[in-house]
Amino acid sequence: MTGPGDGVTGPGDGVTRPGDGVTDPGDGVTDPGDGGTPPELPRHGLGTAPIAGLYEAVGEEQARATIDAAWSHGVRLFDTAPHYGLGLSERRLGAALAGRTGYVLSTKVGRLLRPSGRAGRPGARDDQGFDVPADHERVWDFSRDGVRRSLEDSLARLGLPRVDIALIHDPDDHMEEALARAYPALAELREQGVVGAIGVGMNQWRAPLRFVQETGIDVVMLAGRYTVIDQSGLPLLDACLERGVRVLAAGVFNSGLLATSPPSGTFDYRPAPAAVLERARRVAAVCEAHGVALPQAAMAFPLRHPAIASVVVGARSPEEVAANAALQRRPVPADLWAELEAEGLLPQSEKA
Repeated sequence: MTGPGDGVTGPGDGVTRPGDGVTDPGDGVTDPGDGGTPPELPRHGLGTAPIAGLYEAVGEEQARATIDAAWSHGVRLFDTAPHYGLGLSERRLGAALAGRTGYVLSTKVGRLLRPSGRAGRPGARDDQGFDVPADHERVWDFSRDGVRRSLEDSLARLGLPRVDIALIHDPDDHMEEALARAYPALAELREQGVVGAIGVGMNQWRAPLRFVQETGIDVVMLAGRYTVIDQSGLPLLDACLERGVRVLAAGVFNSGLLATSPPSGTFDYRPAPAAVLERARRVAAVCEAHGVALPQAAMAFPLRHPAIASVVVGARSPEEVAANAALQRRPVPADLWAELEAEGLLPQSEKA
């Protein structure tokens, strides 16, 4: 786990290098030849799906102000993906970070963006959760060529010659192709130095466990499976710890349920089942008794596991960034975790 003072990477980490490229000799892009350098991971990161219009459109000024606010609060880890807003997240993030150094950036592969047949229809909007024009469509592609094209397109949108982390994104229904083709393609790019570290990002734990056991990935992004109300991903975390694979914890609010106190909203993007909501309320009551807000505990909990290096939290406004940063700075007393364990709300094996 990175130390409390982490947040700015060391020399050569998180800083782009002119002249790096995507493709191998003979297909038109430079080969740096020095191998990838896995970056040090700051403890807290910004997820940029919200600023790309997740559920509700976000204007350019607000998106830029959100990234600037994260930077001013010391955030130096930024996560994006082509999926987020049909490339809008990458374009906005790249523009906001232009000219800055000392940060770690992760993006993802597995979905290619192609011009959509709906692009010319007045008012056509994306139908996969983002309030953006449907000018492109997502095409699943975990082939070697698809991975390389995806990363090449991402670099163009970001305005960067390399990225620190590239993750295979949501290969749930494409596992064999992802293991046999996407992983070797990323490993090759890591060797070329086009990416510093490679891994997989999913909202389940069993499939990433296969990557940890069967490949040489560096990083796992695990969304929603190690939170104060769902620790189902613990077997994956233990395997990552054993093999030296670092974990980025995302989805720590379980899509909204843990983002407010008292808890409300959705669990895994659906209305929260009664039993889950009741469990969240019990956790919130214990938190309140210790002077801790539920979202504060939700962001602090994952870092108790030594495999987890970073917590990545999305925000759509400077105000959300500031609120999260204030909660992250506040200490959580050890007695809180002890009481949650005593009440059967956390497994007894969890120790600070």
